[in-house]
Amino acid sequence: MPQHRYFIIYKPFGILSQFSGEANTLKELEDFPTDVYPVGRLDKDSEGLLLITNDKFLNHRLLNPKFAHKRTYLAQVERVPDTLALLLLENGVDINVDGRVYHTKRASAKLLESEPQLPVRNPPIRYRKNVADAWIELSLIEGKNRQVRKMTAAVGHPTLRLVRYSMEKLTIAGFAVGEVREYGEKEIYDALRIDAKARR
Repeated sequence: MPQHRYFIIYKPFGILSQFSGEANTLKELEDFPTDVYPVGRLDKDSEGLLLITNDKFLNHRLLNPKFAHKRTYLAQVERVPDTLALLLLENGVDINVDGRVYHTKRASAKLLESEPQLPVRNPPIRYRKNVADAWIELSLIEGKNRQVRKMTAAVGHPTLRLVRYSMEKLTIAGFAVGEVREYGEKEIYDALRIDAKARR
């Protein structure tokens, strides 16, 4: 039975969630083993938690929609969302997925009272003196392509900066941008609330 490896990284802005390519890929962050791969993706212009592993069972559990797991994002958005906008995000909004209208599943959304303690983004977002911004915390149990950005745009608050902060209890709290940490199997499975015995 092959040894499973588990790496958590704080993916920087501008880095692609892949190993292939000449520049701006995960290869720039660490000399990873050749048999590992990202579980899911973060867009080039998004930051935060990315799990890299060679554990195919875990990959299946995290990407198969029937095994819904919570992903929490911190999003800096244009203008300050009101109660109605937050309720719409929680109850579901219509977004475009592969050319079709898709109604998002129930989520958790809240306005943060202050800016979260995150590493500075490089480059920073474009500052606009006449347009206020705010931070929201959005927790989803699904992961459609660019879903958070589509959801906040649907309620009139385009996303300026997006950070995936956690998956279940697995978090990038205390990470520096681009930092890579290796974890053991039990740590990962416990944090993701997955029973490792299920694969046997």
